[in-house]
Formats: sequence, structure tokens, C-alpha cells
Amino acid sequence: MATTSATPGAPRSIDDLKELLCSDVKVKVAGIDVDGVLRGKFMSKDKFLAAAASEGFGFCSVIFGWDMHDSVYTRELAISNKENGYCDLLASIDLSTFRRIPWENNVPFFLVSFFDPKTSAPICADPRGVLRKAIDNAAAHGMECISGVEFEAFQYFNFKETPESAAQKRFTQLQPLTPGMHGYSLLRTQLNQEYFHALFDESLKFGIDIEGHHTETGPGVLETALAYTSAMRMADNAILYKFLAKSVGLKHGVLPSFMAKPWGNLPGCSGHIHVSLKDGEGHNAFSLSDVDRDRGRANAAFEDTRYLSQIGEYFLAGVLDGLPDVMPMLVPTINGYKRLVGGEAFWAPNAVTYGYDSRAASVRIISPPSVPPSATRLEVRVPGADMNPYFALSAIFQLGMRGITKQLKLTTPPISTYQSYPARKEVILLPGSLADATSAMMRPDSIAREVFGDGFVDHFGATREHEVRLWNAAVTNWEVERYLELA
Repeated sequence: MATTSATPGAPRSIDDLKELLCSDVKVKVAGIDVDGVLRGKFMSKDKFLAAAASEGFGFCSVIFGWDMHDSVYTRELAISNKENGYCDLLASIDLSTFRRIPWENNVPFFLVSFFDPKTSAPICADPRGVLRKAIDNAAAHGMECISGVEFEAFQYFNFKETPESAAQKRFTQLQPLTPGMHGYSLLRTQLNQEYFHALFDESLKFGIDIEGHHTETGPGVLETALAYTSAMRMADNAILYKFLAKSVGLKHGVLPSFMAKPWGNLPGCSGHIHVSLKDGEGHNAFSLSDVDRDRGRANAAFEDTRYLSQIGEYFLAGVLDGLPDVMPMLVPTINGYKRLVGGEAFWAPNAVTYGYDSRAASVRIISPPSVPPSATRLEVRVPGADMNPYFALSAIFQLGMRGITKQLKLTTPPISTYQSYPARKEVILLPGSLADATSAMMRPDSIAREVFGDGFVDHFGATREHEVRLWNAAVTNWEVERYLELA
């Protein structure tokens, strides 16, 4: 039952592909590394067609052996290292991901997934492969994973701000695209409106459907809600929307950033994820049966889950049970945890909480009576805009399916209980730093190891430890300003 929503016009066969590319001379391809960075290249049409007709083509494994700035990891990892000579992986072309890049002369574009050339097994840390396992797990239980993503992004400009000029400024004193705190403003979008409209219009041409696009609270902040679709297509759309925003920004003198917390005194940039499951008949598995829709489910654990199905409640319990152990998959950067410091004050939850239509909770239940039964879903509000969407979606769906298969009971009361009685101490705080989060994930008995396996946890965990080591060795402006004179 596992499905992938193919893009419009995607070829179904090699003959279709040849016809599709009949007027082209080259093709762009890309895969995704553990930081969610697209790594790709151009290929001649002939080489691409030969690769598509076979198992794939060779792609240097070093993209799994270095960080986002191409620095080799502090300690060598199994996939790519000196001992194996940073050997090639097998890059398998996914024909269902076909798009043309409208701002690059409509060059054809495809995504790839990575496999071991000796065993043909998926690479344990390949983001698309990790999500595919989660999708297949749900399919084995008769379910299809459905999702949507909301991105909030700070946009910067200084007339002709570029990556080069930002680096020359050492990434300080960057001028926001627009001033002030203006969420849902119709006026602020009149400034730089060519860029604002291009983000929406080019997305549609690029095969990324958008549900909403508006300003958010903060200087130069925009929010874009990507349309609900199958989980793999959603992750592809999310990663490619970042690529689109940065590419279109270059043409308009704008530097978009999906950094989670660019400023300490302002709200951060979120990457909220909406999820649900479809059953074998295509119905929303989180919605109630016709019998229960009027009054809600009598056996609901709490009033907040009254209009959530029993399957949905098990899924919610699974997410909450495993959330502290998968935090690096939702919040993968040092900076991301600073977004969570303010907790409810910045609508950035830092505890294991849930609640009906509560934007203060880690998991927001969206169900009747505020929406139709068919729109019943959960919104996981922990991730920032710097997340890797493949890992984040994998974590949510694997934890949720664990809750379903184990029929985990929802024992934690909703967030309203703690807000009404703040003296209660049962609430579990999420890890407050990448170091703590990585330690929790890498424990021998962690739920992350149970659902993702040692291969993934050891590799991804080591990449996060590398990030922590770099941070611990860095001397920040804050330290210099605070201690240089008076210490």
C-alpha cells in the first residue's frame, strides 16, 4: 500500500523518459545529506538515461562523511571514511520526482536515493531511505502516511545582499527585508512584492503546491504552508522549497534563512508538521466513525481526545512516549534549542505536552468541532525551520506507529491541566541542548534505537556529536563582550 505521489508529468517508463527529455541536453540530479542539504550535479542526457535504465550511477559517499560546511567529521563513520577511500555509493534515480526548474531555463530535475553498491541495501542514513522505511512500516499495517509542513523564514536584504556580502559582514548587522512585527500584514507584502509573489508562483511551476503564504510576526518573516500530500512527496516538497526560496532570493537580492533562532529576543522560525494516516479505504484513520461523530468517543482518555479516534490516540501516545529520545531528528542544530528556551512564551514548546487546538503544546490536536472530521490531524510543533523534513517525518510516523502496534495508553493529561494547576510537577521537559538530546538518542535502551536501529542512530548521533564538539570549541561574541574587560 505504500505510495508515492508522483509529480505531474512524471515518466512511468524509460520510453516515457526518453520522450520527455527529447529536446534536452542535460539533467540536474540531487540527493540529500543528513543536514538536509541538497547535494547534486548536472549529467549529460545520455549518461542520465543510461543510469535511469540501470540500477543508478556512482555518487561519492563523502556527502555522508562531512558536515554542511564540507568538514570531515571529528571521528570517521562507517559509510564514508579513509579506510574505504570515500568510495562511491549507488545513486538510484526516482523518476516519480520529475520536475523542471523554472528559474533555470526549465532544466529537468530528479531526486535520487542512496544504496550500498555491494549489497543494494539502502544506506542507513540516507534521508529518503529512512523515510521510506517509515512509510513501508505504516503500509504493512494498512496505513498511508499523509503530511503537511509550515515554514517560517527570516528574509534578509541590503539592496544587493548576497552570500558574499553577508560573509564579508560576518553575518552581523544584516538588514531585515521589512521592519517591525507585522504578522498577516497585507501592507508589508507591498514591499518587495516581486520576490513575495515569485516564491508562490515559482513554487507552483516547480511542482510544490502551496496552501498559504503570508507575513509572520517578526522583521522580514514569511510563513509558507505547503499543501497536504503523501509523506515522501511532502518531504521532497519541503526540502525543495528551501532550495527554491534561496534560489529565487538570489535573483531578487534577498538572502532567506531557515535558521531556527536568528535573534535572541524575538520568536524563532518554526517548521510545524501536520500528520494523519489513511486507512485501506482511503479514510482518515484519525477521524471518528459516523456513530461517534456527534458526541465524541465515550472511551477517550481525556476530553481533549474525545474527537480523535482510538487509533489516533494510540498514535499520539506513541509520539509523546518517544519524543525525548528522537529530538535530534526534530531539532538537529545547536541553534535550534535556543528557539525552545522561551517555551510557551514563544509558542515553541519545550516539554512533552499535547492539547486540543493548543499552540502552546508540543502536539496540537486538530479535530472537531473546530474542523470537519476528515481534517482531523496532529500538528507537531517542536521542529524548527532548520529541520531535515525526512528525518522529522520519519520520527513522527515511526513513533506513532509504535504507539498503534503497542496500543500505548495516553496517561499524560493535556496541557490545560498544567496551565490550570502550575504546581503539578509531572510534566516531562524535552532535552534543552543538542548535547543532551544526542545523549538521550544514543542511549543503549533508547526508543530511537528500537525504531530506527543501531546503524542509523550511531551514524546520525555521531554527526550531532561532531556539531556539539565544534560548538564547544567556539568562542562567541557574547563571551568576548561579557568577559574580555571584566573577567
